[in-house]
Amino acid sequence: MNTRVLLSVFLLVLSSCTHEPAFRNVPWSRDAAIYEVNIRQFSEEGTFKAFEAKIPELKELGVDILWLMPIHPIGQKNRKGTLGSYYAVQDYRGVSAEYGTEQDFRDLVATAHANGMYVILDWVANHTAPDHPWTLSNPDFYQKDSTGAFIPPTGTDWTDVIQLDWTNPAVHDAMAADMRYWVEEFGIDGFRCDVADMVPVAFWNRIRSELDAIKPVFMLAEAENPDHHVEAFDMSYAWNMHHVMNRVAKGESTPDAIFEQLEADMKRFPAHAYRMQFTSNHDENSWNGTEFVRLGAGAKAFAVVAATLPGMPLIYNGQEYGNPKALEFFEKDLIQRPDTSYFAFYRTLLQLKRDEQALHNGLHGGGIERIPTSNDAQVLAYVRQYGTSEVVVVLNLSAEPATATIDSSYLNGALTEVFSGADATRTGAREYVLDPWQFLVYTR
Repeated sequence: MNTRVLLSVFLLVLSSCTHEPAFRNVPWSRDAAIYEVNIRQFSEEGTFKAFEAKIPELKELGVDILWLMPIHPIGQKNRKGTLGSYYAVQDYRGVSAEYGTEQDFRDLVATAHANGMYVILDWVANHTAPDHPWTLSNPDFYQKDSTGAFIPPTGTDWTDVIQLDWTNPAVHDAMAADMRYWVEEFGIDGFRCDVADMVPVAFWNRIRSELDAIKPVFMLAEAENPDHHVEAFDMSYAWNMHHVMNRVAKGESTPDAIFEQLEADMKRFPAHAYRMQFTSNHDENSWNGTEFVRLGAGAKAFAVVAATLPGMPLIYNGQEYGNPKALEFFEKDLIQRPDTSYFAFYRTLLQLKRDEQALHNGLHGGGIERIPTSNDAQVLAYVRQYGTSEVVVVLNLSAEPATATIDSSYLNGALTEVFSGADATRTGAREYVLDPWQFLVYTR
């Protein structure tokens, strides 16, 4: 079965679903967009209070879920750089004085909730800082080498952390208690789980059940593993699609590769699984460069792809203002906000996602069908549809001008182009003359 036919079948299957799967995504996530917050780099102050003041602005942007990178005290032993890695956690129940107090964090959560937003914490379950109290109170919680010394995770250069021993049931119990603490005591709404594949699926299944018994939560896995979606996680990273977009931007692949990757994902993942689509995040920004480095002048075009493919779009802080710099990971390095036009661009995308059920997440949104063009080597066109909701996307995913004829009923009749507001009503085949990286998004 070719990609176009398979995706058309997917469209019909999703549009006709009348029941929920055994796994139920938390209802407020169904039309949500997610925003990653690096508290250290978000503001000059680098504090909870400084970020809290910007929450109404992010509400205006259209953000629903605030993912905060780890807020815990950072280990001193073997610390990298001056300030260390957020992911070298010294105390799972503490907040770093660098960011503020526990009360400051409570205030942040309360303000987010008052704005109809949700807060998830970045959780590092696989390893701790070498000076975590467990190294003294419970050394049996850790893996050790032949000399009895603590060790970093195998196959990594993470010399500022040490590996927990997940064969020890007591580690499961202690970690579960610490995760429950943040939901019970601070009212957070879930977790983004670091290197989720390095922790047993059985633990994730257990903790999801325990957390949901307190309140319905949202769980994001930093992984691309279908097993995570059976009982534990609402969403996982669409890493493979991200890499495909990078290759298309460089001219190493054609737009066909995007739909080939969609077909592969549909074969692997259940229909209720949310896939997080992104053009940047903290790892990509710091280690592989900004979206402008990787995607060049196509950065906005691929942001449109990420927001309109099946899945949930991520915005990494600073993208909404065109932040042009790769942020230092272990030092203070303030994001820049040079271009206010990006705010309106992302606000339009996120409003489109909320308004059009065709773009909603998992089973609650529509499928996708590729629309053939006379120039598929450069131009990508597709439709998302659910009931009366319909979104049509046409993009030139190349650095050269492109001309393409498109003859499709999806482009007939009364349409409005989302970004310009222009009336695109027409009938019959149409020739598109597109600038490099130009995109058009239509609703009916």
